[in-house]
Parts: sequence; structure tokens; C-alpha cells
Amino acid sequence: MPQMIGISELKKGMVMEFGDGLYAVVSYEHFKLGKGNSEARIRLKLKDLSTGILSERAFQTSDHLPRAYVEYHKAEYLYEDQGDYHFMDSENFEQTFLPRERIADIVPYLKEGTEVELLLHDSETVTVTLPITVNLKVAETPPGFRGDTASAGSKPAKLETGAAIQVPFFVNEGDVIKVDTRTGQYLERVG
Repeated sequence: MPQMIGISELKKGMVMEFGDGLYAVVSYEHFKLGKGNSEARIRLKLKDLSTGILSERAFQTSDHLPRAYVEYHKAEYLYEDQGDYHFMDSENFEQTFLPRERIADIVPYLKEGTEVELLLHDSETVTVTLPITVNLKVAETPPGFRGDTASAGSKPAKLETGAAIQVPFFVNEGDVIKVDTRTGQYLERVG
């Protein structure tokens, strides 16, 4: 029988069995139903790990869900082939792949050789987690002009992986920048 965990004990990133699938907690929020109602509830944003679809559900603080038994393995992203993304486990060198639909939210930040974490459930790779930040080269961006500063605004840029983000005016083509993979935001220029 799976271990039950209270809704109020959940943390971002925890994996739960809910209904017929595995879901990762993306965010949670405490709220009350209305004036005069002392019943506190928790709204969870959940990601279906088999489809990548996000959904929201509300629970009472006294509810419990079965916690999924998962393993995390360090791996390296190898390559993409016809919509399948191939990874190699860093410990046992086994290769696995996932279709684009399962990891669509991280694809814009995947570069060959990137260290990732594979999430396994019942020895099957369910999803992939990126590091919080990655360094990527700016492939295309309009030129900056003399006097442009970091606080003056931003311009669009296309990165080597195809991701489109906003960068400060002083960032040029060929620069390497640090990007937050959770938000897709520019953090700093690193080279």
C-alpha cells in the first residue's frame, strides 16, 4: 500500500498518484472559501507527467493522497531524432528517450550535453528535470546601440536551441547568457 501524505505537507516538485496517473506539484496556494467560512483549502496546480498537461484542483487541508515512489537519476541529453529526445543515464550508461509531448516545456532549453535528472517510476522514465539555469548562446538579436543599458529595456533574442526570450539591449549575437529554465527569463551575460 502506498504511503499517504497530507495535502498540507506537499511541496513543489513532489510526485503524487492521483486518479489514474502520476502528477507533479507545480504550485500550491492556501485559500478560504468565503467570509464566515473557516474551512481552509489548498489549490494545487498539477502537471500530468504522462501528457505534460497542467490542471488545477482544490483539496481540503485534511485530505491525503498516495505519494508515488520515484527515483531520480543523473543523465545527459544526447540528441533529438524525429521528435524523440534521447538521454543517457550517467551511472549505468543506459539510454532512454521521451517524446516531445512529455517534455515540451523544457525543450527550448535543451542543448546536447546538458546534465539533467531523469524521474523514474516502476523503472520507466516518466519525465526529465533541467537544472535551474542553463548557459545558451544568442543566435539572433537586433544590434544594440551606443548608450543602451541594462535598465533601458529589452529586445527579442533567439537562442541556439530555438528558444525566444527577451534580453537587455547590450546583449549581442554570439554572447552566452544565463537563462532561468523555470521562467525563461534572462539572468546575466556570462560570455
